[in-house]
Amino acid sequence: MKKIIKTNDMWKKELPSDVYIVTREKGTESPFSGKYNKNYKKGLYCCICCQNILFSSEHKFDSGTGWPSFYQPYSNDSVKHIEDDSYNMIRTEVICKQCDSHLGHIFKDGPIPTGDRYCINSTSLDFKENK
Repeated sequence: MKKIIKTNDMWKKELPSDVYIVTREKGTESPFSGKYNKNYKKGLYCCICCQNILFSSEHKFDSGTGWPSFYQPYSNDSVKHIEDDSYNMIRTEVICKQCDSHLGHIFKDGPIPTGDRYCINSTSLDFKENK
């Protein structure tokens, strides 16, 4: 996998403002507002910034939180985990392994088999439906 490195100014010129705020400034979309929260089609969820494959619809579940949730990433090349101590909380941030875009956070309250809940912003995703 080839690492994609761009300055924030480069990303700001390329991305719509809502995507830039979430993926580059670690923003969060409002719950239940994202276009993929209730998406039940079969396919792959890719990074909106670089098209790296992040998650499969096979691993998606309805967590009731208002954000798309997955119990595992697509592969070992999909995401990285980073400790996040913002807002006086200790959480684990999930970023794209290829371009370092902020995707969301991982929590340990997901379903079997992993117990993980990758809570991901729809704004950071691009869905490719299986045809």
